Amino acid sequence: MLESFAEFLQTLPVAVLVSENIFPEVEAAHVVALALFFGTLAIVDLRLVGLTSRHMRFTQIHDQVLPISWFAFVLAAITGGLMFVANASSYIHNTPLIIKFVLLALAGVNMAYFQFVTFRGVAAWDNGEPAAAAKLGGYLSLGLWVGIITCGRLAGFV
Repeated sequence: MLESFAEFLQTLPVAVLVSENIFPEVEAAHVVALALFFGTLAIVDLRLVGLTSRHMRFTQIHDQVLPISWFAFVLAAITGGLMFVANASSYIHNTPLIIKFVLLALAGVNMAYFQFVTFRGVAAWDNGEPAAAAKLGGYLSLGLWVGIITCGRLAGFV
């Protein structure tokens, strides 16, 4: 059943367009979006773990960088989705890609927990040393995204 759904996805006009005409351009846009996303994410996470920008309030960095991060994430998700539907039959059993999706889900949980729980107490550590939960969230975020990017790159070679 999964195989037939994957085959259906590959017959969609957008999937055919990508696979037959613009796959390299979509892949290049995906890589640029990931670089922009991870770069902005690293700015925030490295401040969270206390390694950089200690002289700046966390909320200042967060507020300036977050819109760029979301833009890059949305672009990466769209281009990643386009690459997936273009080769869905080969990707549904691709172990690195499956691991990437699991790590993406975990990164989403980490981000949601940070935004809805940890960030509530930001006033207490905004101008100084981040709380232990904030540091943990930053380390988890960095580690998960390194894993996501690594698995994404490996997926193309399996």
